[in-house]
This record gives sequence, C-alpha cells and structure tokens, in this order.
Amino acid sequence: MWREYSSSYLKNNRSSGISVMAAAFISALLLSLLCSLFYNMWKYEVERIQLEEGSWQSRIAGEFDEADREAILNFANVREAVLGEDGVALYFDEMGDVLSDTPQIAAALGVSEEEVTYHHELLAMYLVRDPLDPAPRLTFPLFLLITALASFSLIMIIHNAFAVSMNGRIHQFGIFSSIGATPRQIRSCLLQEAAALCAAPVLLGDLIGILASMGILELSNRLAQGVEGRHPAVFGYHPLVFALTLGVTVITVWISAWLPARKLAGLTPLEAIRGTEEMKLKRKKNSRILALLFGVEGELAGNALKAQRKALRTATLSLLFSFMAFTLMQCFFTLSGISTRETYFERYQDAWDIMVTVKDTDADAFAQTQEIRDLAGVESAVVYQKAMASRILAEEELGAEFTANGGFSQAQAAEAVRTEEGWLVSAPLIILDDESFLAYCRQAGAAQSLDGVIILNRIRDGNNPDFRHPQYMPYVEEEDTVNLYTSGTGEGETAGDAAEGTAGEQETGIGAASSAEVSVLGYTQQLPLLREEYATENYYELVHFIPVSLWAKIKGQIGGAEADTYIRVLGRDGATLEELNAMQEEIGRLLGPAYAFESENRIQEYETNDEQIQGMMLILGGFCVLLAIIGVSNVFSNTLGFVRQRRREFARYMSVGMTPGELRRMFGIEALVIAGRPILFTLPLAALLTWLMMRASYMEASVFLAEAPYLPVLVFMLAILGSVALAYCLGWRGIRKISLAEVLQDDTML
Repeated sequence: MWREYSSSYLKNNRSSGISVMAAAFISALLLSLLCSLFYNMWKYEVERIQLEEGSWQSRIAGEFDEADREAILNFANVREAVLGEDGVALYFDEMGDVLSDTPQIAAALGVSEEEVTYHHELLAMYLVRDPLDPAPRLTFPLFLLITALASFSLIMIIHNAFAVSMNGRIHQFGIFSSIGATPRQIRSCLLQEAAALCAAPVLLGDLIGILASMGILELSNRLAQGVEGRHPAVFGYHPLVFALTLGVTVITVWISAWLPARKLAGLTPLEAIRGTEEMKLKRKKNSRILALLFGVEGELAGNALKAQRKALRTATLSLLFSFMAFTLMQCFFTLSGISTRETYFERYQDAWDIMVTVKDTDADAFAQTQEIRDLAGVESAVVYQKAMASRILAEEELGAEFTANGGFSQAQAAEAVRTEEGWLVSAPLIILDDESFLAYCRQAGAAQSLDGVIILNRIRDGNNPDFRHPQYMPYVEEEDTVNLYTSGTGEGETAGDAAEGTAGEQETGIGAASSAEVSVLGYTQQLPLLREEYATENYYELVHFIPVSLWAKIKGQIGGAEADTYIRVLGRDGATLEELNAMQEEIGRLLGPAYAFESENRIQEYETNDEQIQGMMLILGGFCVLLAIIGVSNVFSNTLGFVRQRRREFARYMSVGMTPGELRRMFGIEALVIAGRPILFTLPLAALLTWLMMRASYMEASVFLAEAPYLPVLVFMLAILGSVALAYCLGWRGIRKISLAEVLQDDTML
C-alpha cells in the first residue's frame, strides 16, 4: 500500500521533489568530484615517490647472491627481489604484510633486523605505518579526513531540502497516523520516496563529478606544464573509488532524509493534524531596523524570517560563505598578482628576457659566451656563476650609519658569528664573465681591471620594514684589500685559526680554513643587470662581484661554487613572445650538443604565471559557485515548499485588511534581506581584511583600487540577488491568488 501511495504521490506532485533531487544531485556531484580528485592526488603522489625514491617496499642490507634471491622469492607474498650493491630490494603483493614478512625474510637470510629498511613514505600512502617511524605521514589520512568532513558538511546542508519537502505533508501523515499508520511505516514511506527521487540524480551527479575531475586534472597539467621536475598527471579511476563514492553519497543522502523523517514520524496524530510544526511568527521580538526602513511590511517580513531562521540556516550560511570566499579570493589574487608583477616581472623586465641554466658547468669552462652575444636579436648576455665565501668584519670596518642603527645586535647565529677578530658573515660571490665584469666596473665608476672585486656596499635599513620600498645604507668602510675565507669558516674554529692555514692548504684548498686576499676595485650600491635577489635569507650577507679570470686563480683556495652556470640574455626593447621564442630556440641549438641546460622566457613566464593564477581562481571560484548554488537551492526549496503555509499566513493578513500589493512588498523585503545580508556582512569584512593584507605587503591603496576586482564581485553579487529574487517570484506566483474562503475554512488554523 505504502509503495503504491508513494508512487502515486510522486507522480502527481513532481514539483515538490525538485528541491530534493537538486540536493541529491549536488551532494553526489561534490562527493564524486572530491573522491575522484583525491584518488588522483593519491595516485600522483605514489607515482612521484616511486619516480624519485623507487617502488621498493623494504630493503635488507648486506651481500647476497642469486641463491639468496631464489630463497627470498620462495616466500609467498614476495613479488620481486632485486639485488644491488647495498643489499636486496623487496617488492610484495600485499602491502599490509611488509612489516611482518620482511623480518622473517631477514631471519631466514641470517641478517639482524637492524639491517632492514622500510620505504615508510610509500607504505604510508597505503595506510601501512611502522610504529618506529617518527614522521607523521599524514597525506593519505588527511584525504580521508577531508572526505569525512565534506560528507558531514553536506549532511548538515542538504537535509533541510528533505525537511521542507516532508514538513509540507505533516497534516497528511497526521491523518494516516490517526487511522493506524505506525511511525515505522511513515518513516519507511518517506525514505522510499527519498530513494525514488534520488536514484537518478545520484548516478548522474557521480558521472558528472568524474568528468569534472578529468577536466580539472587536464587543466592542472596545462597550468603546471612548465614546472620543473613535475611529471604529468594521468587520470585514473578505480572501480573501488566508484563504489566508495556511491556508498558515501548514498549514506549522506540517506542520513539527510532520515533525520527529518524520524522527526516527522515521531509526531503524535493530534500534533500532525493540527500542524503544530508549521511556521510560527515571532511576536515578542520586533524587527526594528526593517520596521524603520520599510514600515509595517518590513516588521512582518522580519518576523517571518525569524520564524524561518532554522529552515533558512543553510541558505544563510551557504550564501555568506560563498560570497565571502569569492570576494576574498578575488582580492587576494589581485593583491598577489600586483605584488608579483611589481616585485618580479616589472622590476626585472629590463634585466632579462631569457635565462639559461647550464647544468654541471663552471663559468670559467664555458666557451660559448661570444657566440650567444652574436645571435640575432641579442642586445647583451652575461654568463655568471655563484659561490659562497665568508668575510671577517672588524668593528672599525663597519659603516657608521650601520653601527648607529644597531649593527649586528639583532643578528642570529646563522647570519653572523662573533669572533676574536670581528664578525664572521657570509660573502656570496657572483662570478661574472670578464667582459660583463668590465662593463659593471664602468657602471659602478670603478677602475676597469680583472685583478680585483667590486663590493655591493649596502644593507637594508632594518628600522624600515617596507620591503616594497626599501631604504639602504652603507654596510662597511672602504678598504683596498679583503680576505675571503672558505664558506663555513668559524664552525668550531676562530678567525685566527682560519687565517693561520698553511700556504700549502691555501694553494690546494685543503682544510676548512683556506682563504685568499683580493684587491677591491670599488664599492657601489648599484646592481648589475642580473635577475638576482640578494640578502633574502641572510640579512647580513655582503655580496662580492668577481671576474671569472680572477676566480679561476683563487677558486682552489676558497671553493664553494655552485654546480651550475647561468646565462642572462637581454633582447631588444619591445621584443615579442615570438622573437624571444626564436632566440630561445637558437640558444638551445647552440648549447644542445655540448651541455645539459634549462631555459626560461620572460614573457612566457609572465603568461604562464597569469594562466596558473586564472586556473586557481577558476577552480576555487567553481567551489564558491557550487556553495552558492546550495544556498540558492535552499531558498528555492524553502520558498516553494512552504507555499501552503505562506498562503495561510497571507490569508490572515488579508483578513485584517492588508492588500496584495502590501503582501508582495513584504515578500520582496524578505528576498532582499536573504540576499542582502551576506553582501552587507561580507563587503565591510572583505574591505578590512584586504586593507590588512595591503598593509602587510606595503601596497598603496590607490594601486589596488585601480585594479580591484569590481566586476567579478559585482557579477557574483547580482547573481545571488537575482537567484533569490527569482525564487521569491516563483513563490509569489503560487501565493498571490488567495481565496480567503478556501484557506480559512480549514479548522486546523491556529
């Protein structure tokens, strides 16, 4: 009987199930998207670990032969055993047995457990944890936790759609209860209806969620195709993932439907027939602001909204969080884009067009410098390498202004070390090719020679925290010669120990205290045209620029050079992306046969950065839109679901003299409050948080306001207002033709 009744009710009241179907569809879509993305994130992380560290699960150190390997393969769970110089790597069929089987294999080989090593990072991705592993390994558990929280959040959000649909039939089920229907039968009937309504939307939502995750993965690949060391993500989908997604979705929807069904089935027949669960207006609390702004209609609208507060909680929270998240996201990415452009792309746009990193090559061994300079379109090219040395700064060498500002009083041990002779500081060396070094000498006004160094004699004023507009002061007093020590001097030895290294040690580079004395050609606060940041990690470092010919003479005494050499290429003014691409290809053909290298293109980097930001905004904006859709769906379900109750409510008002026009105005005020409340709350908060972010980044308000995201925020705001207005328009269409006689003849009206 109940099955026939449910089927008949759904067939004759299709509009009442729209909100339920929409809620089930959104729930299935979000959970399917979430599970699919997390599975692919897990899959990608496993692939990354296997590519970087290998796919072995455990290792046994020692010397083993083929006979030992055959003995290992006799263990039932061992899939493969690979012999190596340091032992044997083991691969198992069942990950969960790695921790128990490996010690048994080691014992069979006569090896102690101390020689056993587990691939903890890989095993943790399969939830196999070694109690002795100190690392947290939270990646996979975090995936599971987020999925559980998402399911819980969706239950809290979408169950109201079921409640609205079911509460509209309280009077009907009260009659059934009075003629003998049990609470269990009523609950079963409601759950059967929910299952019939949700079956198709759940399957459709799952399929669309899978397609959406494929699209997001493809978008991620395109946005991250230039990221060094990243391997492309290949979409994958396991049947167990579909089963898990479907199971989680069904459980989520079932709980969402069960909560209001249980409450409805628990009503007594008298309560259900009299409709005590219908909306009651608050008479004790007045809506003073709405009454002041809109008069009687505003006060009545405020009371109606207070009576619906619980039913509209989902809409309020969803619209609030979606609009706030969207607005803050737009403001954050606008600030970030301005900051990146000003501090990186615009700051260095006249310094480089193409950057080439030549792998495992010393600057003094690089022979193609002139050939690169002779390429068509190349205005200048600088070949340089980086090295790290140390300097001892005596008190009398420190600049007067630097000393007056506190000197090394705030220095950490990693930045400057106090010794008997003075302060030991880092002295990064920028090794320029000879021609570029001579050009820098001319720029700095120093003597043009290849027998000395130029010192960047500046340090940022620590009392001025504005990194966007830094102020500098002289770091040291000028000296004719300086001593450069091996980087790291001072750890466990004094500067005197460093200076007392033997001549043989200084010539061959033997010993940690090797040093070299070099002439100083000049001191300057001007930077060469390089794409380099100085004093980013160590505030007290003192940068030295040195020609490659001099470096070739002293590198044995100092060492500390990085493995790679860099080539900074600057093209003509106004060069296009096509011209830079052609120049980049020419450089690649020139270096390709002899060197391993990587290259960057300034304009391409700028466009890639914009694409990545747009991609992240697209993904995050999509989630904001989905959250807004949930809120708007709640407004629709509440507005359309409570038509019967609102008709009775408005009939009461008309019976005391209110006109349809006044009722329509009251309805419009409700829509305005529902849509306007998130906007009024968000805009001041977003303005405050944006102002705080601007202060933290030392950005002028005029700069941000010139590029503020007015249009997308306005469009999102109008979309919320329009959607809520549409919901109330449709609701008004069902209410406006009110027959007082028809409505008031119901003796259950309170």
